[in-house]
This record gives sequence, C-alpha cells and structure tokens, in this order.
Amino acid sequence: MATEALIFDVDGTLADTEEAHRVAFNLAFERHRLGWVWSRADYRQLLEVTGGKERIASYIDLLPTSAPERRRLMGLVPVLHADKTRFYTAVVQDGGVPLREGIARLIGEAQDQGCRLAIASTTTAANIHALLTATLGPRGLDLFAVIACGDQVRAKKPAPDIYKLALATLGLQPEQALALEDSVNGLRAATGAGLWTLVTPTFWTQGGDFAAAGLVLPHLGEPQAPLHGEPGCLLKTAGWLRFDELCALASPPPPLNAVQALYRGLPS
Repeated sequence: MATEALIFDVDGTLADTEEAHRVAFNLAFERHRLGWVWSRADYRQLLEVTGGKERIASYIDLLPTSAPERRRLMGLVPVLHADKTRFYTAVVQDGGVPLREGIARLIGEAQDQGCRLAIASTTTAANIHALLTATLGPRGLDLFAVIACGDQVRAKKPAPDIYKLALATLGLQPEQALALEDSVNGLRAATGAGLWTLVTPTFWTQGGDFAAAGLVLPHLGEPQAPLHGEPGCLLKTAGWLRFDELCALASPPPPLNAVQALYRGLPS
C-alpha cells in the first residue's frame, strides 16, 4: 500500500530542541527564585517523562520537602511552564534551533510525491508554531495537513493517543502512513498506533531500546554530508535516506509463495 502521509514528532525529530528547552526551564526556575538548576544529565533523565508540565511535576514529587510546600509548588506548575514556553519560543524565533540534517530535504521530496505531512507531538502549539515558522518560513505551518499536539489527548506518549488522533484526522489507516521519532517513548506511541517507525536518536535519547523500530539511523543524511557506511549498510540507493527508499523500506515485497520460491531456487 502506498505511503500517503509522514507523521513527524517535533522535539528531537524535526530539530534537536532539548538543550533550548532545558535552558528555558532553568530561566523559568530562576525567575521564580526556586534555586533549581537542571543539568544536562538531570534533563536527560527527566526526558523519560513526556510533557513539560508533567516533567516539572515529576521533579517536584522527588524533592525532600513538606506536604504543604509540595502542594504550593505543584500549584506553580502551570505558571512555570508558561514562562518556560515564552523563554523557549524567544530562542527559537531568534533562529537558535535549526532543523536536523535531512529534514527539510525529506519534507520537500515527500511533497513532490504528493505525500501529506502531519505532526504528532506532546509539546505545545506555541512551541510548534515557533519552530516551524523559524525554520520553514512564514508558511511553515501550512506544509502540515494535521498538527496534533499538547493537550489534545488525555494520555501523552508513550500512549498511542496522539498518533491515533493524527491518523483519524488524516482519515488514514496505520498502514497508509509512517512515523518519524527520536525517543523510546515516541517509538512506543507510534508502534502502539500500528505505525511503521523510523527513529533518529539524539544525545538525549541515544542508547534506548529501539528494537521495535522499522529503521534506526543517526540522522537522515544529506548529499553533502552522507551517512557513514551508506549506501551498503542499511540503505541501498544513496548515502542519505530518500523519500522513495523510506517508503520501500516500510513496504517490503510480500513473501514468495511456494511456486515462486521453487523457481527462485532454480539456476538462471
């Protein structure tokens, strides 16, 4: 069956945004004089929790503090997250977060083939708007037929809800679309919705269990920056993942029947 849509995660997949998010969290904490500083190691572990507000709440849960103080801090979560979002979008709008290698190229190739684009992310609409506008131009949002994000579903990744929402809005079955992710939680969400999934990990997610992925690459590659060992290792046609090869990898030929297998074994 032909691939009719590519569904992209955002943070870590379209762009390596996590350092900008980490800095923005710390600026929000500083503004409220909380004395919290999330190091890169801290944040890498905190990323196991999906969703910014949920991440802050999980951190508060682990603090050695009294029950009244914990309740007070929990009440601050929406304000902290709103401030963090403002700091983050300012960095993105200033051009501080570029797209990952090959993303713009793959989007263009998919469009040229009439494939629709969608987003399935746990981040906020404001974050998505800022990133797409800054990296793809003022009409960046218009490139995507569906943008499923943030609080549109009750359960965030690794639950499959956000991908099911994207598929339902596209009007497609899972076998008609592919997912692109960077994390274990994202992979679990996509495969839970029945989607073949490409994973391109970052520093923040590398080392995870990606056994359920259809393909794992360090990034998509570019003609001027081909993937090491490609073609010949995982890719056949080029040193970068092209849209047509992605579709071919996601739709392998059907197994040979008994007669085909018999003739395949005969000398030519």
